[in-house]
Amino acid sequence: MALARLDELNSLCEDPDLWNDQEKAQSIMQERTRLADKIDLVKSIQDATSENAELIAMAEEEGDDAMVAEAEEQLSKIQAQAAKMQLQSLLSGEVDGNDAYLEVHAGSGGTEAQDWASMLFRMYSRWAEQHGHKVTLMERSDGEEAGIKSATIQIEGENAYGWLKTENGVHRLVRISPFDSNARRHTSFASVSVSPVISDDINIEIEEKDLRIDTYRSSGSGGQHVNTTDSAVRITHQPTGVVVACQSERSQHQNKAHAMDMLRAKLYERELQQREADKAAAHGAKTDIGWGHQIRSYVLHPYQMVKDLRTGYEDTQSANVLDGDLDGFLEASLAHGLEKDEDAA
Repeated sequence: MALARLDELNSLCEDPDLWNDQEKAQSIMQERTRLADKIDLVKSIQDATSENAELIAMAEEEGDDAMVAEAEEQLSKIQAQAAKMQLQSLLSGEVDGNDAYLEVHAGSGGTEAQDWASMLFRMYSRWAEQHGHKVTLMERSDGEEAGIKSATIQIEGENAYGWLKTENGVHRLVRISPFDSNARRHTSFASVSVSPVISDDINIEIEEKDLRIDTYRSSGSGGQHVNTTDSAVRITHQPTGVVVACQSERSQHQNKAHAMDMLRAKLYERELQQREADKAAAHGAKTDIGWGHQIRSYVLHPYQMVKDLRTGYEDTQSANVLDGDLDGFLEASLAHGLEKDEDAA
């Protein structure tokens, strides 16, 4: 199937009229490059597996234990690489390959929660940067003393939404508060919402009468993201209560256009969640979807532990996790989703 699709994309690329629509042409070229790279990687794994298996057979005949050990070590590395590719193959949802909007909101608790929200915001930004993704700040509302009340970023990169879509939910932090003069332990909460950036060919109907549009002055912390006029835009979709905001541009018109894209993305994400909930209900399964669901705990005192409450995956290197080392959690979530689908079937 992959080879047939590659042949189809190659034929499209040979069409002299392809570049009449540059956006479509770029999308086709990017898909062809990604697919060709994946096929090449599969072939290289197959070739390396055959070569090392032949080496082992030859080395055993010659009694060369060192060569056998070296080839077996290479096969172990190939096995790990193949396992990772299997996980990546799960990113086959209709918008898994898309860019993502990621939004962080502080829970109740004032400065404590706002500082925790800023830590999460940094964690996801660092994860994206470490994977070569482009991060664009769309909106940020700073706390009165420290941290943030909310922030939204756009993450551009291959499978950004597919990797991050399971991060929706409430994240809990336990630590000795740096804001408490008595050095007491505090528990803070913040919520994360992830939506796919969707193309114009996905139809999401939004009626103008359902929107409340407010403009305001950016409250950023300074630098290039601060507007000097009331150009920031907040849009409320009144039937659902979904709110989006954008202050990344100096033009109110551009911010409104970006905010509408974000609104379409969030409404589409709601639709995807509803489909997932309906599927789970049909199989009598409990769904993990919902704003009120606590998905992960980050304990910094009295011990160091980050634990995902859905998959059971744990990491004692909490500083590394908060610096963007999330792959273990994201991979565990993908595998957990596959297990749930198999159980439902």
